[in-house]
Amino acid sequence: MSGAQVDGIRVGPGITGDSADDLLRVAELVRSVPDYPQPGVLFRDITPVLAHGESFATVTTELAANAGEADLVIGVEARGFLLGAAVALVAGVGTVPVRKAGKLPAVAASRSYDLEYGSATLELPAGVVEPGTRVYVVDDVLATGGTAAAACTLLTDAGAEVVGFGTLLELAALNGRAKLGDLRIDALLNA
Repeated sequence: MSGAQVDGIRVGPGITGDSADDLLRVAELVRSVPDYPQPGVLFRDITPVLAHGESFATVTTELAANAGEADLVIGVEARGFLLGAAVALVAGVGTVPVRKAGKLPAVAASRSYDLEYGSATLELPAGVVEPGTRVYVVDDVLATGGTAAAACTLLTDAGAEVVGFGTLLELAALNGRAKLGDLRIDALLNA
């Protein structure tokens, strides 16, 4: 199993045994889409993973095991909602979405940040994340780290304790990990 990969995707560090075998099968479902959303970008589409029940269960179970003592799982817009909700269910805790600006009826806080080709704002719904709440943040892909860092900062500014960040796929060459400082990052797959 050591060194095994599919289409440049390998199992995350520290994952061994049956979990590694299961995640290598998950990697087979990640679709590579060249030149999307712009020329030169290789987009990693996880939709086939979500559509495959056994693989979706594998991802959900693996990430839920990393949620630890979190009180809530936070799903980041938009595929992070799907993963986050499933992870929260398996972990036995609630889930809260962090949304793009203008999508919530009541906003507790917002955080703007720069993207590779533009800027964006994330918002936290009002009245659901109290100061001192331990949260585990989940998103589908960790790329440059801008969205992940903005979500974590938004939550920290609201008084939450971010206990970790979980992702299905980390695009290691983009070094998004660096924007999260010493936060524990649980990446099931790496490309």
